[in-house]
Amino acid sequence: MTKFYLTMTLLIAVMSTFGQSITISGFVEDAESAERLIGVNVFLVEGRRGTVTNNFGFFSLTIPQNEAQIRFSYVGFDAVDITVKKDTFIAVLPMKLSDTDLERVTVSSTASRAEQTQMSSVNIDIKQVKKIPALFGEIDILRTLQFLPGVQSGNEGNIGLYVRGGGPDQNLILIDGVPVYNVSHLFGFYSVFNADAIKSAELIKGGFPARFGGRLSSVLDITMKDGDMKRFRGEGSIGLISSKLTLEGPLVKDKTSFMISGRRTYIDALAQPFIAMAEPGTRAGYFFGDFNIKVNHKFSDKDRVYASYFFNTDKFYFRFEDAFNDSRANLNWGNNVASVRWSHLFSSKLFMNVTATYTRYEWGSRVQDRDNDIDIALRLRSNIEDYGFKSDFEYHPNSQNHLRFGTNYIRHNFRPSIFQFTVQEFNQVEEDVLNLAEQFISDEAALYVENDQIITDRIKVNYGLHYNFYRIRDTYYQSLQPRVSGRYLLDSQSSIKLSFARMQQFLHLLSSNNGIGLPSDLWVPATEMIPPMMADQVALGWIRTFKENTYEVSVEGFYKHMSDLIEYRAGSAFINPNDWQSRVETGGTGWVYGGEVFLQKRTGDFTGWVGYTLSWNNRQFANLNNGNVYPYRFDRRHDVSVVMTYDITKKIDVSATWVYGTGIATNIPLYYVSTQNPQFGEQSSIAQFGDLNSFRFPAYHRGDISINFHKKKKKHERTWNISIYNVYNRLNAFFIFDEVQPNGDVKFRQVALFPILPSVSYRIAF
Repeated sequence: MTKFYLTMTLLIAVMSTFGQSITISGFVEDAESAERLIGVNVFLVEGRRGTVTNNFGFFSLTIPQNEAQIRFSYVGFDAVDITVKKDTFIAVLPMKLSDTDLERVTVSSTASRAEQTQMSSVNIDIKQVKKIPALFGEIDILRTLQFLPGVQSGNEGNIGLYVRGGGPDQNLILIDGVPVYNVSHLFGFYSVFNADAIKSAELIKGGFPARFGGRLSSVLDITMKDGDMKRFRGEGSIGLISSKLTLEGPLVKDKTSFMISGRRTYIDALAQPFIAMAEPGTRAGYFFGDFNIKVNHKFSDKDRVYASYFFNTDKFYFRFEDAFNDSRANLNWGNNVASVRWSHLFSSKLFMNVTATYTRYEWGSRVQDRDNDIDIALRLRSNIEDYGFKSDFEYHPNSQNHLRFGTNYIRHNFRPSIFQFTVQEFNQVEEDVLNLAEQFISDEAALYVENDQIITDRIKVNYGLHYNFYRIRDTYYQSLQPRVSGRYLLDSQSSIKLSFARMQQFLHLLSSNNGIGLPSDLWVPATEMIPPMMADQVALGWIRTFKENTYEVSVEGFYKHMSDLIEYRAGSAFINPNDWQSRVETGGTGWVYGGEVFLQKRTGDFTGWVGYTLSWNNRQFANLNNGNVYPYRFDRRHDVSVVMTYDITKKIDVSATWVYGTGIATNIPLYYVSTQNPQFGEQSSIAQFGDLNSFRFPAYHRGDISINFHKKKKKHERTWNISIYNVYNRLNAFFIFDEVQPNGDVKFRQVALFPILPSVSYRIAF
């Protein structure tokens, strides 16, 4: 560690000597709320030098001249121009909302993506997310991401993200810098993220900067709102299945703010009377909820502390009671995520962010049956708990370089499966008949350094190294992961980009359903028997913007090779306490390659995008499918998405979406062989299968529409939303099963989950 920081210090000292220049730095805020603004474009009016504000609203721009005009631009805000003649620090640069309707803009910032080195990424505007049609009116950021090229959904209605051929466990999903392990409500139909509590979200699909690590396929970086520093405000909504409320405001004006947000369903409360009428003595229900809170305190112009906490829960319960029996069952799962971070500005060129993190994901189920004399209970649980610390530094030594470096440490505590069977008889003390649990503790550490460097006016490169070290018991793994991405400007509006990234992952998700995100899926560590996964990805793209970034078109091709994948062995039991290492195949290889096209209109009354993905996604294991290559379950050759929003007036807007995807791969019997049991004389049929995942579901497609009616009053604004999910009633396959007929014939039946579904919701902001 000492050598690492010594190297960084020497590098900074050398780079600081390059040329004479002036530096302008500071923080950019919303003038109305004092909320720090992320991704503000800061650039020379004459020239191609520029930067963007980081996740804390900080920027630093060094220019090789004595006097210059600097412009600050951000979607929905009036641009700000200032003239600098010497080194300048701006404690607060306020930006005001534009006179034009903020609701008329869409995803991404006004910065030309053609000029950035980062490729394969998109910033999501939360206001746009709230316009897009939603299932039962529940606004969901992960469902919006599924409309982007390179991002596919799983089964019908599922919010799992399959990014460039990877599984849901290969996505690093961060909320205020802390990993979240399970992101699903209602068995995967909704995500745990409340859009009203989110400030910004960025998805990176490739060309990963060196500061990110630990997953193979994507990074989703979500930042919660800081809270309004100047006045109290709130917003809430009532829908068909849930309600939510968000409040924010100053605890000490211009010094300390808070944000608190909660959401809960009322499915159980609505269904309870009907269940009791149908089955006397029975209580059953299901609900989910989530809760966010954040406090932001400003100690000085150069020091801030942020404390945030996120909690979500899902719970299903059942109880039947009469004079003789008392039977109970429940299933629950959820996350607890917390962070405390300190941001400090050492100088106009050096910014630091230090964070302590905690996260815990746990699921559990319990079945209990009690009669007059005996009480039998079966309990299953699984959890993963992390304690972490990380430090991140940004240094701007001169006009050509933007240096980042830092460290990250996480202590993982795994209990993949806890199995407990107890019996209490004749009012005696409860006795553990079987109590199985095994704990795995591992340490994961990382060091990184990256530099965004301007080589010439046309060439800009981001290059870096990410070093990982991992220990579990007496087993050690380490790797050095190079990252590089660059762009070559063809002209001021178009560029060619190229990237390479190596990623390593020390966590695995074991699932009997190919990782669709069920709560019973098991998070397990890399061990002596199971090595960490590794992936190399290369991408090449072209991007062009038109008419001052109003229109954008991009084309990308990518290739990703994955090694040391794992999969359940055929016939292995899903729940098998403490024996999971012997139940999986290791050493798997995966290849994913294809291309993406993205056409987008950002501003105006009519906005939206069209995305198309063409890809191939294959796997190979020595002991699966006779060692032959087979398609991954969620391999989709073609994937199309269309998103459109039109502002009819300032009071009415309409949105429509349409998606199409080639059917996913699965297994069905090719034929059945009839056999005779010689002992009992019974006849049975044995299914015979072909190659793994050799059958395709029918193609998936669906259209949704919604309309919003807005009404502004002096102190509040209300919105009525009417949405129709699956507007032309396409009965997409959720699963397929087979039935053996009395005459021996076999019929396959398709089960659809969602027909046409209208919904209505009411939102209010005050």
